Order: sequence, then structure tokens, then C-alpha cells
Amino acid sequence: MPTIRRLPETLINRIAAGEVVERPASALKELVENSVDAGAGTITVRLVEGGLGGIEVTDDGCGMSPAEMALALERHATSKLPDEQIELVATLGFRGEALPSIASVARLMIESRPQGADEGWRRTVDHGAVIEDSPAALPPGTRIRVTELFGKVPARRKFLRSARSEYAACLDVVRRLAMARPDIGFVLEHDGRRIMTVQPGEGLAARVAQIVARELTRDGVAIELERGAARLTGLAGLPTFNRGVADHQYLFVNGRPVKDRLLAGAVRGAYSDMLARDRHAVLALFLELPPEELDVNVHPAKTEVRFRDPAFVRGFIVSGLRHALEQAGQRSAQAPAAPAMANWQAEPIAVAAQPAPALGSLFAREYSGVRDAAPVWRGAQPPDLALPAARAEPAAEAPSIAHPLGVARGQVAQTYIVAEAEDGLVIVDQHAAHERLVLERLKAAGAQGAIAASQALLIPEVVELDEPDCDRVESAAATLASFGLALERFGPAALLVRAVPAVLAKGDVQALVRDIADDLAQNGAALMLEERLDLVLATMACHGSVRAGRILSVAEMNALLREMEVTPRSGQCNHGRPTWVKLAHGDIEKLFGRK
Repeated sequence: MPTIRRLPETLINRIAAGEVVERPASALKELVENSVDAGAGTITVRLVEGGLGGIEVTDDGCGMSPAEMALALERHATSKLPDEQIELVATLGFRGEALPSIASVARLMIESRPQGADEGWRRTVDHGAVIEDSPAALPPGTRIRVTELFGKVPARRKFLRSARSEYAACLDVVRRLAMARPDIGFVLEHDGRRIMTVQPGEGLAARVAQIVARELTRDGVAIELERGAARLTGLAGLPTFNRGVADHQYLFVNGRPVKDRLLAGAVRGAYSDMLARDRHAVLALFLELPPEELDVNVHPAKTEVRFRDPAFVRGFIVSGLRHALEQAGQRSAQAPAAPAMANWQAEPIAVAAQPAPALGSLFAREYSGVRDAAPVWRGAQPPDLALPAARAEPAAEAPSIAHPLGVARGQVAQTYIVAEAEDGLVIVDQHAAHERLVLERLKAAGAQGAIAASQALLIPEVVELDEPDCDRVESAAATLASFGLALERFGPAALLVRAVPAVLAKGDVQALVRDIADDLAQNGAALMLEERLDLVLATMACHGSVRAGRILSVAEMNALLREMEVTPRSGQCNHGRPTWVKLAHGDIEKLFGRK
């Protein structure tokens, strides 16, 4: 039988270091957090080969005496827990593991000088062994240099990625910590090249926009919400300002950068009916809670947290985000695509010779794009979900262009409404715009407890699905019935649809039910009931909105524009695409060389 023995201290430290120091970015995070906790006003980070060749962190914080420096390199020694109430920790670090863990798997040199001391002190540890203790000359503060990371642990060294990948991870660490503390200045250098510089004392919104994306100042909304002792602040991009990956979502809890599934799910839920499934919001959220309401001691890396009331936290974030986005009204990210704008250029067009018309006939001819439009739509849709009611304009008075979205002048390709506003030309995607209006009306009806009009099918329709899909849709049958979709189970792998929402009376019932089943399959298990319902309503809205290719009258176009102006989030459709774009007068003049 093997003999039980006590492991040597150096091996214990190396085993423990595996939880704290996974790569250069992990070591950098711990060092910068120590500088923040030390009260630094400016923190300078220097990297060599993405951190593989070396990491240096310099700050102007409180500094350490030689005795404190020696104690800081012992495991579980810290100045950040004055008592034993770990649930009330208010600093980024508190476990007392970072420095000894790094020193056990690398060559670590610490130079520090306390404020008011005459000289500093240097202590060097090489993979757990102290090799130098001597005076050092440096200004007040601390400088730590880490080299030869995993130099004597080849099994760990070979799993590190390329210098470029490790640099990207280190950059992300510095960016997150710089956003968390706009009162501190940060400088980042890589291989002698300055990468980032932010000044201390900046405002939160300015710091976030500078680090994440400068477009957020134009295409973002500020978040400010308090509920009891909880507070949510930050900057969130409009749904039309999105990315293909979630790397531009920065989440903070009590000033601590975290990567938490609950918070990420809340963000996804808040944008659920405004973004396509493969697109992600751009934002930075700062959640502040009383320390006793969360546990930060979940993992040595301290990037995970647990909440005492996760349902409250999720609902708080969802409501805060949605309220801020609703305040944006019909705003959307308005930067036109560069390739499309590049095609706006005057070129010669070959035109066949035609007899010149009489001058009088040119002015007598009515503009076909307006006067020859189709009459007002008299379709089968009920009044609450049809196109907005058209208001007749006085015959002797031309429509005013003072409205934010202007007045309709015509329709292009039976898809886009062209309107004239006081400050430019507005182009509206009629399907995308009406889709958003229908969704908001459906949601408003649901919030008021109203039951949507239902259209019974003369012959009930059988929709065949996989058995798990049938189970999911059947479990939501009561909710779907409140919106006019009546269905029931019809065997193990089929559903019988007896009625559909009146707005979808002429739609494809098979496609509607399959789309709802797909929504529930992809998101049903992870989202709350309200968010699942939003996804279903978004599917209904897409099926029930006016399609591209539909000819609209001028009155219908203007009614659509007026309702967009008073509908929250009308600047983007349910998939995060813009519903309208604007060419300012100055842009139009540039196209013709007038500017």
C-alpha cells in the first residue's frame, strides 16, 4: 500500500498556482488588481512578447516596507481583510494567493517604496527560492517584474498560445480594469510600443467609449437605474450597433470585471426582440450591490460571482436596459455602409433619342410616385395590427416636413418609403418598420391583459414536428392562446391548429408553428417566461407585418411614419437592423459636388 506523505512546500505552491496563474494574462490581472487596491493614481504596464517574455507593472500607490514585502510573498497573507468577514470584502484581491503563486512558477522581482520612506527595497524570488534582498532606488510606489513564466514547468509552458494570442488576452485584462476605474490613469506598452493611454479622472461614459468604441457616444444610450440598494450604470449600444461576437460586452459587479452566465443571459434577454440570434450587443454595465448580497469567493480567479437573489438581478438588468433603449425612441445607428455610399457617383448614362416634350406638359404631369400610388389598404387585418390608420391631408394644405421623419414623397421598388424632412432625406424599410410597430402593439396588448383577435380555421391544420418540439409548444399552449393561436396535441409528433391570430389569417400556419417551436427550442430552457413570450411575439410580428413589394398609398406611408415617431425602439426592426436611414442635406450636396 502506498505511503501517505506530506508534499514539499514548493510543490504545493506550484499545484495551487495552477488555479490562479493559467497564462500571462492571469498573472497580469492579479498584479494590476493589487495596484488598484494599493490606491494607485496611475498604473503602467509593459509587456514583452505578449507577456511570454516578461510583464512589468508599475504604480504610485502606498508601497510596502521590506517586512511587508516578505510577508506578501507568503501564501494566504493579505492586507485586504482587516477582519474575518469575507462576505464584506470591498477590494479586488483578498485571498493572499496571487504573489506567492506567481513567484512559484516564474522569476518575480518586487521593488517597493512606501510613501514618505527614504529608500525602497528589492526582493527577487526565482520559482519559489529567494535569491536577492537589497535596497533599491525608485519613486514611491511599487514595481513588479515577472519573467521566465513556467520556465521550470515545461508541461505548463507548452500549453501557452502564441505571443499574439497571449497579448490579446493581456490587452483585454487591462481594458476591463481601466473601464472599471475611470479615476485611475492606465498606460500599456507592448514591445516598446505604446498601445493605450487613458488619463485619470475621466467620466465613466467617456472612458467606456474611448476603450470600447468611440461610436458609442453617438450610437449608445446611458444607463442609470436604482432600485433600493442596487444600482445599474453604464453605456449600451443601440441594437443596430452590434457585433458578430460577444467580445464587446463588459460586465462589472462592484467594480470587479466578471464573466457571469447570469449577467450575460440577462443582456441577451433584454435585446431578445431587437437582435438577430447571431448578433450581439455592445455595452459596458456596472452593477453595484451590497457586499452581503453576493459571493465573490467562488473561484481563485475571482471572475465568477454568485448572487443571493439571482431573479432580482436578472430582472433588474433586463428592465434597466429596456428602459434605456426605449428612451432612445426611433434612434438607430445611422452610418451608411461605405461600399453603398461609394456607388453614389455621377456617371454618363446612355439615353436613346426621344422627341423633346412640350415645356408645359412637363409641369402639368403629376408625380407618378405619389399620385399614382395604390388606394388605402383594405385588407383583412384587424384595425389594431393593420397599417396605421391613414389621415387625409387638407386639400389646400401641403403636408408639413417638420416631423422628425418628414413627409412621404414616394415609394421605391415597392419596398422603401422616401420621405422629405427638414434636415435631409429619409428612407424607410416598410417591412422592417411595420414589423417593429406590430410587435410593440402585440406586447402592449399582452401587458394590458387583452386577448388578440382570433380567426378559427374552417379545417384545422395538422403540423408535424419532432416529439420534443411538440412537448415544448404544448407547454406554451395557454400563453399562445391569449394571442389568438389555439392548438392542441394530435398524437406524439403532431399538433392540431384550430385558430390563428387574425393578423395571420392568410399566413402560412405550418411555417408559423415551426418558427415558434424553433424559438422555444433554442431559448426556452434558458429564458424566463416573459422573454420566451417576446420571442414568440417577434415571430408573429414578422409573419403579420406588411411585406416588401407591397404598394402603399401616400396616406399609408405618412401614417406609418407618424406611428414610428411615437413608438419605442422603432429605429430598428426585431432583428437589429435599422428601419430607416437619413441623408443630411450636406451629404446630398457633397454627392453633387456642391460642397
